[in-house]
Amino acid sequence: MAETTPPTIATPLDLPCGARLSNRLAKGAMTEGLADPLNQATDGHVALYRKWSEGGAGMLLTGNVQIDRRYMERPGNVAIDGPQSNEAKSRLAAFAEAGTIAGNHLWMQLSHGGRQTPVSVNKHPVSASEQQVALPGKNFGKPRALTHDEILDVIDRFAKAAAVAKETGFTGVQLHGAHGYLLSQFLSPDVNQRTDEWGGSLENRAKLLLMSVRAVREAVGPDFPISAKLNSTDFQKGGFSTEDSITVAQWLEQEGLDLLEVSGGTYESPKMLAGDGLTIDAERTQTMRPSTIAREAYFLDYANEIRGATKLPLLVTGGFRSTEGMNAALASGAADAIGIGRPMCVETDLPTQLLEGKIAEAPRYEDNLILGKGWLLGQNSPSKLVRLINGMGAANWFMYQLLLQGREGKPNPDLGLFTAFRRLQADDNAAGKALQR
Repeated sequence: MAETTPPTIATPLDLPCGARLSNRLAKGAMTEGLADPLNQATDGHVALYRKWSEGGAGMLLTGNVQIDRRYMERPGNVAIDGPQSNEAKSRLAAFAEAGTIAGNHLWMQLSHGGRQTPVSVNKHPVSASEQQVALPGKNFGKPRALTHDEILDVIDRFAKAAAVAKETGFTGVQLHGAHGYLLSQFLSPDVNQRTDEWGGSLENRAKLLLMSVRAVREAVGPDFPISAKLNSTDFQKGGFSTEDSITVAQWLEQEGLDLLEVSGGTYESPKMLAGDGLTIDAERTQTMRPSTIAREAYFLDYANEIRGATKLPLLVTGGFRSTEGMNAALASGAADAIGIGRPMCVETDLPTQLLEGKIAEAPRYEDNLILGKGWLLGQNSPSKLVRLINGMGAANWFMYQLLLQGREGKPNPDLGLFTAFRRLQADDNAAGKALQR
């Protein structure tokens, strides 16, 4: 029997729907904050995504595109809320054209903020139940539970937004079912305390996600790629577990999903920040398997567990920096595609550099964005507040680089952590005040 050559980052990937990605590298979804006060796409999206398209990745995932302007992740999100004007569609089409100019795929990530809607967008968010985000400060209001009819409306909104994405030139969609946003809130038994058909058993808690995927498939047809982003675990006591994740992955496979992105964490337990090369939690380092540290990617071991239960193509994002680590993950079978996030906020052509062998490893900008580097190895256990400052501060630094890329055409890697944090917060506050309802 002939031996099969293991895939590398340069190997094309064929998806169940028949679409082909030209290589195994994907730009991870990162919130851009570049929308106008009507939450429409702008020239900033065009400029940024043209650079990313020309940067060599086989697929680009957009940041959160919201299906309901009332409940967004931040004021600067693009939103597809109800019938789109010709102007809104024209802007999305320009966004899509720029993001596919090099012949790569561009998938729109569809999301609903749920209870993780900041007060700058809405002081009265919605969720599966009335459980409020347990974080310091007053950034998130107490949610109310969605009614049955409102849940059906959410499903309809996902389908209609996906149809708009296809119509305007995006080549696929991803439903964001991770990181504590609305679909993830319904999946979590800790957040979802409903006693009706949308709560209780895992089957009931997964119904919103599964029905949304089903509705999207009906809206876009059999040949259009549909992905979902799913937590491997919430990393919270009483939350969505790895066992739950494996079962939901199997159900998603039955729904005809084309690609499953494996992630983890929520705002309350932001392991997705640690998983992208930023260790903000000493506990995480102490419990990581040595094999995971060697292979860089925090979620790879979880993906391997899911791989044992499903044949779904798996995208793993978070922590990958070296070509060696990426190729090893692909050869192991635990990942079918590699997502790259934060380094591409600065190096938009990073995939080309890796594919052509110009560099063997992505720059580790995050190494200079952590207070108290001794914590990287878990020698000390900083306070929860300091860990939060580290995680969110660094995340804000990378987010601000995207604003610079879109508005000024280039990043500023020399910008200080706190300067970027202050500027981004000021920008978000101004965007919140400028929102037109």
